[in-house]
Amino acid sequence: MNWFITDDGDCQSLEFQAWTPYRPYRLYRFLTELEDILEEIKSDRQRLEAIAPRVCEFLETATWLDSAYVPPDAQRGWSVSKLYTEQDYPLTVQLVSWKPGATSTIHNHATWGLVAMLSGCERNHFWRRTEGDAIEKVGDRIVCEGEMITFSPGAIHSIEVLGDEPTISFNLYGETDFPKRFKFDAIAQTAEHF
Repeated sequence: MNWFITDDGDCQSLEFQAWTPYRPYRLYRFLTELEDILEEIKSDRQRLEAIAPRVCEFLETATWLDSAYVPPDAQRGWSVSKLYTEQDYPLTVQLVSWKPGATSTIHNHATWGLVAMLSGCERNHFWRRTEGDAIEKVGDRIVCEGEMITFSPGAIHSIEVLGDEPTISFNLYGETDFPKRFKFDAIAQTAEHF
């Protein structure tokens, strides 16, 4: 299954049409088409519905990704491998690996995002703001290999890695609005810039 998480933590099914490129779907073509989608479609959910089938096709054909990720750092519990970076390019394109049992902070991304699981399973916990910096948990969803979870810019979540193996995911994010990016403390009911 594929999911879309709203600013209020509502977990909705993400439906999209299958799509097949007419040429080999290389990274440069994928990135160029993403830029075109960003210019043409302004709604975050509609963008994600247009991007998701292209991500599926890219992941299907990019067998080189198997050797592109960095194993999780033993101290931090995670590692990031940037797949593409260029000054003023508006997207973050990366592989993220987490060690078994690792957990993230409660956070938002302040942009739309897409996480496609390449291996392993993660439980995503969803939160919503109640008053000021206060948050409450509103649900969770397990996302495993072959599944995708997408986020609206205000969606708040945390993850925990399930099982005995590291997870690897393909992560794609729009341009971050840094003044709106926070990590949250559910006990102290505080938020700080992330």
